[in-house]
Amino acid sequence: MNDASITLSIPSLRERVTEAEWQARVTLAAAYRLCDHFGMTDMIATHLSMRVPGTTDQFLLIAHGLLFGEVTASSLLKVDVEGNVLLQPEFGPGLPDYNLQPAAFVIHSALYRARPDIEAAIHTHTTAGIAVSALQCGLLPLTQTAHRFIGRIAYHDFNGPERHPEEREAIAAHLGSMSLMILRNHGLLTVGRSMPEAFNYMFALERACQAQVAAMACNTPLNHLPQAIIDKSVGMYAPSATRPYGEKEWPGLLRLLDRRDASYRE
Repeated sequence: MNDASITLSIPSLRERVTEAEWQARVTLAAAYRLCDHFGMTDMIATHLSMRVPGTTDQFLLIAHGLLFGEVTASSLLKVDVEGNVLLQPEFGPGLPDYNLQPAAFVIHSALYRARPDIEAAIHTHTTAGIAVSALQCGLLPLTQTAHRFIGRIAYHDFNGPERHPEEREAIAAHLGSMSLMILRNHGLLTVGRSMPEAFNYMFALERACQAQVAAMACNTPLNHLPQAIIDKSVGMYAPSATRPYGEKEWPGLLRLLDRRDASYRE
């Protein structure tokens, strides 16, 4: 292929969707770019999604084949929980079929079917996240950052790549009412009442995993905190005791993106 044959040329979908859906598309595209900026990508293997506003059975998702750093509001698929692609972007001539990834459909449709309270979801395969997912101990209360999630994180045992729709029931059951889940031997998952919330959960969970892996690799005794201190700290991060994370940070994150490259809004 020459350079011209692999150039993305995606017509705008703004006139084909509602204003609410367009704003959701911009927000989701921003989240993809932020994951790229902060190194939370695995080439084309992971995915973020948002529910289509005003619907119970539709969500927006990356087209399989795009890198996170090139996602735009007009490049996102609109699919339903039965796996039907309702709106397919046009990616230009000479490109492979960028369509719906089976694992992305299974994981995200499981979440939106089971949890009417969530509006966004993020799944990653970072090195630190995969490493902690492979540890029998899971996430440990070693750091202040980890204390946000101790007792508030679910676990899902690995059953092979999540490509079969029958896996959806187990994913939903293991997540329950939680907002974070470690997919054992696989990676990390967060959900939120908004994308800013889901992104903040993932950013902090990733940092907690990075810190744990780095500390455990130092070949020196870890400073395990007394249980009373852990309980006190975990309690101070209870949802009723803290502000909603994500919303205060989100405008600054968008300013960061806009300074770098505002094409995610197209």
